[in-house]
Amino acid sequence: MRTTLLEIVRIPVDDPVAFTFFTGYMAMLAASVFFFFQIQQVDAKWKNSLLVSALITGIAAVHYYYMRDYYNATNETPIALRYIDWTLTVPLMCLEFYLLLKPAGAKTSFMWKLIIAAVVMLVAGYIGEAFTDGSMGHSVLWGVISTVGYIYILYSAWFGEARQLADSSNSPAVKKGINALAWFVFAGWAIYPIGYMAMPGGWLSGVLDPNSINLFYNVADAINKIGFGLVVYGIAVSEQKKVVLA
Repeated sequence: MRTTLLEIVRIPVDDPVAFTFFTGYMAMLAASVFFFFQIQQVDAKWKNSLLVSALITGIAAVHYYYMRDYYNATNETPIALRYIDWTLTVPLMCLEFYLLLKPAGAKTSFMWKLIIAAVVMLVAGYIGEAFTDGSMGHSVLWGVISTVGYIYILYSAWFGEARQLADSSNSPAVKKGINALAWFVFAGWAIYPIGYMAMPGGWLSGVLDPNSINLFYNVADAINKIGFGLVVYGIAVSEQKKVVLA
């Protein structure tokens, strides 16, 4: 039993995937602590936004703790744990758009449309990946459904309701922040459909090694989730400085 436990917690020096599982866990844990401590330092209207940022990285840290052990013990992709993490954190990332744009007039219907699109994207992706029979048809069908949800969020961030609300706000910091989040959705989230297409039955199956996808997922998760929080923190600090100077 002692050997088994050591094998579970051991991080192989020649396995970058295991290394990024552990690094991702530590980075998101540290980010969560930072965001929690900064909540009391920002103006009241940004406190909920920063709290959500802390929850996003905190939830991800817990899941990465378990994904790290799962991968080290089995050397397999923790599909279920990943999707549980995403199902909790991605809707919260969509919630950030609403909280940041609420002072500009964002309504709860805007929030629910983004969250529903995120749930469609994730549930369809999970069905396509976890229940794959290795056929191209299954992969493509659920991949297309998942992409519809992703495109809706992407469109809203770049051209739709989120963009229009940001443009109508009187805050340069909010406009800049929403633009940064839109880039995260466009560039940062793009790794996830690429990983989906690399699974058995996907268009990129046989081209990309599943372990490489784990590596990209881990790095992308840390950048996207911590990055979202830093954008929110930057908006709050910029707006607070503007109030002090006024």
